[in-house]
Amino acid sequence: MPVDWSDTTTIDRVLGLRLKQLQQLTGLPVVFGGATVTEQAAPQLRIGHLRGTVGDSLRDLRVEAGRGLGGSVIQTGALRTVRDYASTRTITHDFDAIVVQEERISSVFALPVRVAGSVRGVIYGALRGQQAIGDVVLERATTFGASLERELATLLKPPEPEPEPVPSRTQDAVARLREVALTVADESVREALLGIARDLGGADAEPPPAPVAGERVHLAPREIEALKHVAVGLRNSEIADAMSLRTETVRAYLRSAMHRLNVHNRTAAVHAARQQGLI
Repeated sequence: MPVDWSDTTTIDRVLGLRLKQLQQLTGLPVVFGGATVTEQAAPQLRIGHLRGTVGDSLRDLRVEAGRGLGGSVIQTGALRTVRDYASTRTITHDFDAIVVQEERISSVFALPVRVAGSVRGVIYGALRGQQAIGDVVLERATTFGASLERELATLLKPPEPEPEPVPSRTQDAVARLREVALTVADESVREALLGIARDLGGADAEPPPAPVAGERVHLAPREIEALKHVAVGLRNSEIADAMSLRTETVRAYLRSAMHRLNVHNRTAAVHAARQQGLI
């Protein structure tokens, strides 16, 4: 199956947000990683997130498949660990100047992050000195990686179409008019457009009523998808890229979701949606 590279920004953002959790679970002093990108002919790993490093030289480092420990993981799709990075003969040593000389890393693992069967990122954990990474740490890292892959699979799952009847051309036009109206910043213009939509479509053009306390809320699939992106820290412009929409349309989906959930900001909408079991 062809890889959908349009979700790289989302994957990279989630990896960055979860590195602190990996460090806490494993107790390792150094963790780093990033998503694979396709700016060249073949996928490359771009290391974009660092915790516990001495310097900043690893940031934005590009790792090709087959090069170094991370490149080996991209190639095989499997966890790899080395006890002494500098003396290991089973990897290339393209990055020793940074990994060994600057960061003084010795024992290190590299764990693939797979989405839909393809390696879409790599996360590393490392020690300095003579101590080797033990089996308990590797088991915790593997469990963390599996959890991260499940999170990404849920986040990136395409929304299911709503089981609604196909609207007539007039109903469809009214729905589009209301969506455009919700993107207008000027309140008087927005209300005028919504009034026209109500005149044309009657009750069908009215915004959904705020929920009664304890009542189950229904959100459209695209509203749920937008809230999932908000939950992992994406800005509206980044959500628009991930969903292949205009930023104004994303704002409209979020406004609609906030109205349905009877809240007034994005953070509260995510909290309310989680309480409802929607995300």
